[in-house]
Amino acid sequence: MADYETERTQTGVRISTPVLKVLRALADYRNMSLGELVEGVMLHAFDNKTPFSKETLRVAAQLREVYGLDLTSADAHALKDDKGRGR
Repeated sequence: MADYETERTQTGVRISTPVLKVLRALADYRNMSLGELVEGVMLHAFDNKTPFSKETLRVAAQLREVYGLDLTSADAHALKDDKGRGR
């Protein structure tokens, strides 16, 4: 697999705090930056592929418990910003 250089943009994405905590911990577990993890997840999603192995999913489940993340994909379209802005 070839290495690719890419331009990256600093962004101010608003995200649920428990989701962010799990993502940061998962990125640390995978020894990568948060941005690299998000890029990888999205590239897998765009190809309709799962981004994580069974082992990584097991770790993610543990991290969800540690950080109190009880949201699921079923909640994705119902989330509202705590400032009342929503989607």
